[in-house]
Amino acid sequence: MAITAAMVKDLRDMTGAGMMDCKKALAATDGDMDKAVEFLREKGLAAAEKKAGRIAAEGICETAVSEDGKVAAIVEVNSETDFVAKNETFRSFVTAVVNQAMSTANTDIEAFLAENWALDASKTVKEELSSQIAVIGENMNIRRFQKVVAENGFVESYIHGGGRIGVLVEVETTVCNDIAKDAAKNIAMQIAAISPKYVQRTEIPEDYITHEREILKAQAMNENTGKPENIIEKMIEGRLNKELKEICLVDQVYVKDGDLTVQKYLDTVAKEIGAPIAIKSFVRFETGEGIEKKSENFAEEVAKQMGN
Repeated sequence: MAITAAMVKDLRDMTGAGMMDCKKALAATDGDMDKAVEFLREKGLAAAEKKAGRIAAEGICETAVSEDGKVAAIVEVNSETDFVAKNETFRSFVTAVVNQAMSTANTDIEAFLAENWALDASKTVKEELSSQIAVIGENMNIRRFQKVVAENGFVESYIHGGGRIGVLVEVETTVCNDIAKDAAKNIAMQIAAISPKYVQRTEIPEDYITHEREILKAQAMNENTGKPENIIEKMIEGRLNKELKEICLVDQVYVKDGDLTVQKYLDTVAKEIGAPIAIKSFVRFETGEGIEKKSENFAEEVAKQMGN
């Protein structure tokens, strides 16, 4: 299979590996992108996981929480430029979208776009979006949304960087005082900063762990040729444990106190409020995540370095 400059560019964006390493990986795997990522990881040339791509799209994330803290929503609305993302008309529209998400019964974006616009039932959400595009004069997109309903506790929200990152945290507890809410806000800030994938290890799919163990084994054997298998196994388990701590919220080092994990921090809060407190779920949106902005000269740069 012919390896193109665009393929090399995509693999580079996904892994952070050098362009020539990406070209070699694609050649070795006959252009299979997933296998090329694993090839680079096994050689120690890529990060532990795929990157979604360079974050380059503009727009904002917005959250809304009901007065009783039981219902919350988060949305991401994209624009072409940062200038429009800061525009008050655009931001007012995003606020209306997140308020619509608070009351929707839909869970997928297509159904959400097809429902009646709450502020004018003669339009759908998609038609209102088209109207706003005409007014603002720039392409826009309601990319995603999520609604959270707390049954045994409350939801806390956090917006970072003027809307660059939005977080919802669902907390399970029987006490919803200021101490509990401050703790939830601190956890939301942790999620914004460290970006965990799961609340705890029991949520991690077994096939993910098996796959990671295989990758780490290949990596360890490449780096430590000749070492006994029992030593290799200990290295694998150590690296796997370290990786799982990084992706599981309650196992992460608490950013405000490096002597605590997030779970130990929650334990101290539980003692302070006199009731158990736990994180049931969270949602983290980052504006433009996985969307790549056009790069005028990058393909030429790649082609030149590949000698094409």
